[in-house]
Amino acid sequence: MRLVLLILVFVAFTVWSFAILGAEGVAGLLRTVQSEPWGAQMLADLTIALLVAWTFLWRDAKERGLPALAYFIATLLTGSVAVLAYLVHREVAARRALPQR
Repeated sequence: MRLVLLILVFVAFTVWSFAILGAEGVAGLLRTVQSEPWGAQMLADLTIALLVAWTFLWRDAKERGLPALAYFIATLLTGSVAVLAYLVHREVAARRALPQR
């Protein structure tokens, strides 16, 4: 159930994010950050949250033998989409590691 939920959130958020990116482009983000105080606050908040996520991801990936660097780079390009992708990868890898019956 957790894997299904993660995949649903990952797909929905990815589609939504890329639809906005396609419609507005990076320039839309920059306009919002420069013209709206809330835009700048949200960008700062996202940066802090992603730094916390990187700390978790780095430690967790090392423990599980998963590639952390690829997700770090992807996070710089896609933000939370990459963190959600890591969580899906983590869940799939954990299921594969379970003994087969």
